[in-house]
This record gives sequence, structure tokens and C-alpha cells, in this order.
Amino acid sequence: MPVVVVFGDSNSWGCEPQVFKRFPPGVRWPTVMKRELGADYDLIEEALNGRTTVWDDPIEPHRSGIAYLTPCLLSHAPLDLVIIALGCNDLKKRFSLSPSDIAYGAERLVVAARALPVGPNDSPPKVILMAPPPLARLTDLAEMFEGGDAKSKLLGERYAMIAERQGVPLIDAGKHIRCSDRDGIHFEADQHATLGRVAAQAVRAVLPG
Repeated sequence: MPVVVVFGDSNSWGCEPQVFKRFPPGVRWPTVMKRELGADYDLIEEALNGRTTVWDDPIEPHRSGIAYLTPCLLSHAPLDLVIIALGCNDLKKRFSLSPSDIAYGAERLVVAARALPVGPNDSPPKVILMAPPPLARLTDLAEMFEGGDAKSKLLGERYAMIAERQGVPLIDAGKHIRCSDRDGIHFEADQHATLGRVAAQAVRAVLPG
């Protein structure tokens, strides 16, 4: 049975816009993906609110994706595929990052994941990279993400360059879904459903089952 790990942030965790509570299983996109894939696939959700690609957050500790990736994947071995869905929190004003720097952070995660012998027979796992969609109308989080809306519109293009260079599939989420106008960051339930179906198609292309 192929094992798929989703390594993400609050949008993979299933944070409801503005309410900031967790959508139940079956609503959030990783579990929609699992339902679409069926019983022949196993899902491991590894998502944390505020997680960045590689950056230590001085306000919210323990959020660096690169710091947790290795022990995370080692703990779940053997596994077949990692979906890396990070980058939105890198848009926070306190990090002062360019779209290219955010994409380079995502690239470090791709390289680090594929360097680990956590796949079948100690092979490296397969990786799918997911680019965050552009931010929508910012409300309560506008100050925290000041300037992030313009940068977010460039992430799909920058992530595509990384995916091509690393030879991994890309899910450009912004081509399929949009963030909610309730807070500008998180996904509504119907967008989770759409993204879950898109992700399932991408997984089947990599792991036919």
C-alpha cells in the first residue's frame, strides 16, 4: 500500500478562514485526496499552523519546516511520496523574503526529502511540490502579511522553475483554487474539495497504486 505524507501548514491542517478552528476529516484537502485515492493508499497528515519552508520564526517557535522534515520522515518510514505544501507563511512581513527566496526554501525541502533513505528498500521517496495560491483580500491578518499579496502572485512561476530544475511534479494551487476573502489566507471547504481532487490526480500519476 503506497504511503503518502502531506507536509504542510495551516491550509493542509485545515484551518477554517477567520474562525481558525480545524475543519473535520473529510473536509480538509489531504483527507479529500485520500478519499479520492481509495483504500489502496495510506495518508499521513503532517501539517502545522505557521510552518515555514526553512525559516525560524522569532514569534512562533518550532515552525521551520527544514528543521522538522528529517525526523518527521524518518519516523514514518517506509513511505512512498511526500507532498511539500509550504510557502504561504514565508510571506509574512517579518521575514522580508522575495518570491525567489521563498521558492529556494521550498527547493531545500525537496532536496532534503530526496536525500533520505525512507522509501521502499531504503530508496529516496518521491516528491510532489505544491505552490501556494495567491493571497485574497486580507482582513485580520493584513498587518502580518503586509506586502505579501503581490509576492504571492509570483510564487506559482517561481515554484515551477524549482520543480523543473529538481525534476519533480508541481501542483500550482493557484490554477485550481483561491484563498477565502474572509481572511485572505485560508481555504473554504469547497476549495479544499477541489484541491483534494487535483492532488489525487497528481498522486496517481506518480504512484499508480
